[in-house]
Amino acid sequence: MYKDNEIWVASDGDAKLCIKSKYANRHGLIAGATGTGKTVTLKVMAESFSDAGVPVFLSDIKGDLSGMCRPGEEKESIVKRASELNMGEDFSFKAYPTIFWDIFGKKGLPLRTTISEFGPMLLAKLLELNQIQTDILNIIFKIADDEGLLLIDLKDLKSMLNYVSENAADYKAEYGNIAPQSVNAIMRGLVALGDKGGDVFFGEPALDINDWFVTKDGKGMINILDATTIINDPSIYATFMLWMLAELFEIMPEVGDLDKPKMVFFFDEAHLLFKDTPKALLQKIEQVVKLIRSKGIGVYFITQNPSDIPDEVLAQLGNKVQHALRAYTPAEQKGIKAAAQSYRINPDFDTAQVITNLGIGEAVVSFIADDGAPAMVRKAKVLPPQSYLGAIDDMMRATVISMSDLAGKYKDMIDRDSAYEFLQRLQIEISQKREEEKQAAIEEKEAQKQAELDRKAAEKQERLAQREAERQAREAQKEADRQAREAEREEKKKKDAIKKGVASVAGTAAGTIGREIGKTIGKTGGKFGTSLGGNLGASLGRGVLSTLFKLK
Repeated sequence: MYKDNEIWVASDGDAKLCIKSKYANRHGLIAGATGTGKTVTLKVMAESFSDAGVPVFLSDIKGDLSGMCRPGEEKESIVKRASELNMGEDFSFKAYPTIFWDIFGKKGLPLRTTISEFGPMLLAKLLELNQIQTDILNIIFKIADDEGLLLIDLKDLKSMLNYVSENAADYKAEYGNIAPQSVNAIMRGLVALGDKGGDVFFGEPALDINDWFVTKDGKGMINILDATTIINDPSIYATFMLWMLAELFEIMPEVGDLDKPKMVFFFDEAHLLFKDTPKALLQKIEQVVKLIRSKGIGVYFITQNPSDIPDEVLAQLGNKVQHALRAYTPAEQKGIKAAAQSYRINPDFDTAQVITNLGIGEAVVSFIADDGAPAMVRKAKVLPPQSYLGAIDDMMRATVISMSDLAGKYKDMIDRDSAYEFLQRLQIEISQKREEEKQAAIEEKEAQKQAELDRKAAEKQERLAQREAERQAREAQKEADRQAREAEREEKKKKDAIKKGVASVAGTAAGTIGREIGKTIGKTGGKFGTSLGGNLGASLGRGVLSTLFKLK
């Protein structure tokens, strides 16, 4: 309930215990064991901030916060509490302007973000990566940023991982070694995340935080995240809530001290945020909590025990409501003592003892006083909620969702051109280029093969021509030799004919001479002389012929 610039949360008798609106951005804590009234306190505070015109964001772990969209019902316990606290006419049952969100888009408007906006640090926590794998993921984001590639959804990041891994040698000199084992580990984590709903959460249209800063009829809009499903995977829930807190920190401008916060963020099951959180991320959380109040944002953590919150963060929480804690073990007793010591001492009671004996709806309370310091701890009863205490049915939820002004903006997912599409086109271009190079290589090889065949054919033709020339030369030589032999034979024939002719002539001449000589001798010597003359003539003829041939 909101009155006189104060958030009325609880009462100690006739004394109203209120959070002053100008100090509401000093953050706060709602703690207590299960079943002690934390959810009611959260509802009362959220309603009061809404009445003050301050938008609220809260997570609905059990589904029983959805009733804030409808008026409460008269129940004996609620009416009795309102009467005990003398709320009078200030109390009435009423509904509050509500928007339901759900990262799966089933019980609320789809609440999405992009891979780039989520960032490598939170994604590494979500994927439970070790330091080396985290470093590799940072390199992937850096390369995408340097090359102007948008990482919107999981398929963009998967494509980027594959691309960088395949071209790791090209990036090694500038970005360092990119081990395939680390890339594979990240890829396995992304596949598992997709199975858990990451393929729905990462996408567009991404949440515009400014859509939370809405009022309706003077009341701040209450943004309720349905966390009934994602709480089953605490790492997703915690990382997602941290992302929203970091997103507020990054986007909101510095505003200094305001009369009332610009928005209040309730972080239920806050212990999950700090469980197994890497040191670097824990330091980031501490920084955000310390500095976000200067941007007009109040953060209220809801958990069972204050010890769930690191001391550096707990020290920043000025407005605290502590419900009952149970002490059954030495560790729990120690936790109660530590919780009591975080308050300014009230001399009228032992804070640690009171904490263990608080009833349902009771709490020890300390809010920041006028001087800016935490007030003395008081035992008080928390106000009853004015909206419906419990969950609404699916039909009413669907009606509220469909009537939201933001339904048209966030209902349908869009898939614009980003890293996946670019790398797909690049892969096609590379494949085409490789195919062209392959075809060119084949053609070049075929050309070389054909050139070799042509060369061999030319060499063969040249050899055949040479052989033919040699054959023709041989044939010509043979013909020349034949003709020479023929000429020689003809010459011999001629010579033989000449010889024969000469011999004949000579013989005839010799015979004639011999006969003449014989005749002469015969005349002288008779028959013997004739014979002698013939022989002598013949010999003479042969001698003359022989002499002629020798002379020849």
